[in-house]
Amino acid sequence: MNHTVTPNSGEHIHTNHLIHEKSPYLLQHAHNPVDWYPWSGEAFQKAARESKPVFLSIGYS
Repeated sequence: MNHTVTPNSGEHIHTNHLIHEKSPYLLQHAHNPVDWYPWSGEAFQKAARESKPVFLSIGYS
């Protein structure tokens, strides 16, 4: 698992919206420095508000 932690502290520098998910796959990306959102209305509303495209990842392993 790839986590971003502060040196010698064990604390994560980054936490994104995936931290509240139940899927082990999504949780392993909850500390990536990308502000990932799960598939949700919130994600699409934010993209519309900010006039940004949605980048969709279907996962891989």
